[in-house]
Amino acid sequence: MPLFTAPVTTPEAPAPPPVEVPEIGYAAITYVDPTGTRWPMTDLTADWYTLAEGVSGLGAAPYTLTSDPHPRGGARLRHVQAQPRTIVWPVLVKGADHTEFTANWRALARAFTRTLREGPGTLEVARPDGTVRTIAVYYQQGWDGRGQTATGITWDSAVLTLWCEDPYWVDAQAVTVHREAGTQVDYLVPYPSVSSSQVLGATTVTVPGDVDVWPEWQITGPASAITFTREDTGDAFTLDMTATPHGALLAGETVTISTDPPRVRSGTGENLIGGLNWPAAALWSLPPGTTPVTFQLDGAAGGSAVDLTFYPRYETA
Repeated sequence: MPLFTAPVTTPEAPAPPPVEVPEIGYAAITYVDPTGTRWPMTDLTADWYTLAEGVSGLGAAPYTLTSDPHPRGGARLRHVQAQPRTIVWPVLVKGADHTEFTANWRALARAFTRTLREGPGTLEVARPDGTVRTIAVYYQQGWDGRGQTATGITWDSAVLTLWCEDPYWVDAQAVTVHREAGTQVDYLVPYPSVSSSQVLGATTVTVPGDVDVWPEWQITGPASAITFTREDTGDAFTLDMTATPHGALLAGETVTISTDPPRVRSGTGENLIGGLNWPAAALWSLPPGTTPVTFQLDGAAGGSAVDLTFYPRYETA
């Protein structure tokens, strides 16, 4: 059967060549443990082999459907809830002798199980066209030998179960939308003119991918209040900087608003979430496709800017 391998490498090491992977076709797979160490899994010269036969869980996310009986028969769908994903990952480990095999077995076991203590690892799926999708994984179970004659001496295999709290694959490349205020003009130079202190205005945001994204916003001052509106739904939220201990943003100062989880931090780390217009504030998501939005910065001047950042999310690898 085809095999993929996984030696430990430095972050600067070149990506292994793509091989055929069940459910997704040709790709190069890399596991990144919580320390940032990269373990390529398609290098056929190494001592870690991911067995192609038995890999599963790389396709579409699992869902739970909630329905209500319909009086005329059948049912009507009421709610759809994405569920955590489980990935099955068979691995063969070997060594030139028992000492080398044991070292390899222990090192790879530690790379996966440390996710339970230090935070998730990451599976990266790189395609020949240069695109990369990732998913955060936790070790759940399966790092056990086969327990058969001749195993555990110079080779053995394990069938890992990796648990993913977010079932969607995430693009490794962020998408950023930048909007910046132009230089304000003098009222009398060269002739009477008016510059609004509410700038940036309406724009359209295009989201690639399959499911909603929850963006992060970074605002650069000067600005006294910031309002973001999703025009197709009317959802909006306002951050009134004058209602926070920080006060209005001065030129060059920043504040970052995260929509999932809800969080507002100044550039120096101050917690400013109390400045949001609760309970009316709706920290909205962006669906796939194009969405009309409005950025409004009160008290803006030349240099005021908004940077909207998100990572496209996908059903499959």
